[in-house]
Amino acid sequence: MPLLCETTGESKADTATGAGDNCSGGHPRTLLCVAPPTFDVSRRGSVPLPSPYGELMDTDATRRLEELAHIEAIKQLKHRYWRACDAKDVNGFRSCFITHGARIDYGPLGTFDDAEPMAKIFDQVAGHKVDGKYVIFDMHHGFHPDITLTSETTATGRWTLKFRQVNLLDRTETVMTGEYDDEYVVEDGEWKMSASKLTERWSLRRPLGDDATVHAGTFSD
Repeated sequence: MPLLCETTGESKADTATGAGDNCSGGHPRTLLCVAPPTFDVSRRGSVPLPSPYGELMDTDATRRLEELAHIEAIKQLKHRYWRACDAKDVNGFRSCFITHGARIDYGPLGTFDDAEPMAKIFDQVAGHKVDGKYVIFDMHHGFHPDITLTSETTATGRWTLKFRQVNLLDRTETVMTGEYDDEYVVEDGEWKMSASKLTERWSLRRPLGDDATVHAGTFSD
């Protein structure tokens, strides 16, 4: 803790003169206790800081925390999207996009100017059944998020996709990796995808062996 002069504010380190705990002018020094900054995590977007830290740090810290909260919300949106894909959850899939006008380019699956036709294709493919049993099983894992906030209500994002599919119709397994380029907007107070493009890097398809057995688990229905 620093020792400061009660009259001039001179610290003990400011001068080599003076005796004992007096400053160079002979005034007594007293112990100054400076409290460390405190953070009230219970208040979203608020970072109360005591003087002298508050005036210097409060605005920047609050803005940064708000930016991190938006980035985390966008990450959760994309995770919900992939979870819906694997769970065959059509409503969950559709709800990740804006209500109207989402631009989607998924390569071989098609290019669309709205999420509704893509949701219908997803339902037809992922929800396909034979004798009452699912025959298509997907796995979507996303990595390496790179989210950039372009305004308070818009953002862009890049992701790496690891995709795996087992198709019991033609008894094949497909492994693929690619890159997503997304755009996001706030709609009705929530982040949604307004555009999504998937660029394939490479893929591998191989036949399932005669001894391969797939055990279906539980899905959204």
